[in-house]
Amino acid sequence: MTEEDRLGPAGDAVYEALMKAHQGLSAEHSHALNARLVLLLSNEVGDATRLRELFAAARDMGFATDRREI
Repeated sequence: MTEEDRLGPAGDAVYEALMKAHQGLSAEHSHALNARLVLLLSNEVGDATRLRELFAAARDMGFATDRREI
């Protein structure tokens, strides 16, 4: 998995846009939005092997509540 910050200074703005996209949504709608985002971004990546690696890496990171634990 790429550990370098490829978004650079735009990372905070991207995170803010993601949070804004979730504003006002119920938990169910927020989960649905995340699922759609995964599918859209998966299509952008376009490499099934790489996607499986990323899915496994995300799962292996666990479900830490504190981002610093990730």
